[in-house]
Order: sequence, then structure tokens, then C-alpha cells
Amino acid sequence: MVDDAPMTEKSVSLRGLKCPLPALKTRKLLAGLAAGDTLTIECTDPLAAIDIPNLLRETGDTLDSSAKDGGVLTFTIRKR
Repeated sequence: MVDDAPMTEKSVSLRGLKCPLPALKTRKLLAGLAAGDTLTIECTDPLAAIDIPNLLRETGDTLDSSAKDGGVLTFTIRKR
């Protein structure tokens, strides 16, 4: 049987949080998603540019895109 449930797209602001909180909260958010769901997070901690990709190497989830606009880092992650 094929599951036709729509994939979830979740956006969360982690602005203002300092290392290691953005990575820890991202890990917790990913744990609550189903395979194929996407999570978009916004961070202001510059270390998130290192921490989030390292987290995804551990979890096996996919970084669909990342961007920096001023001091805001945005990551779009696909749960595997």
C-alpha cells in the first residue's frame, strides 16, 4: 500500500540561540519528523554554519539548501 500522506514542511526560528543550542534543537526537531519531511531553520549563531552540517553527517539527513542573508543563516533539511 502506498502512503499518500503529504510531506510535512516545518519552519523554525532559532534566532538568538548560541552554540550548541541551534544544533541540539535541530536534532530534536528532526527526531519528530518522518522520512521525506523538510525542516527549515533560521539561526543567528555563526557557528551554526559548522554545527548544522556536522549534525547532518551524524544523522544522515540531507541539507537541501543553505543561505546567509546578513547575520541570518537559513538551512533547509530533508529527513531521511
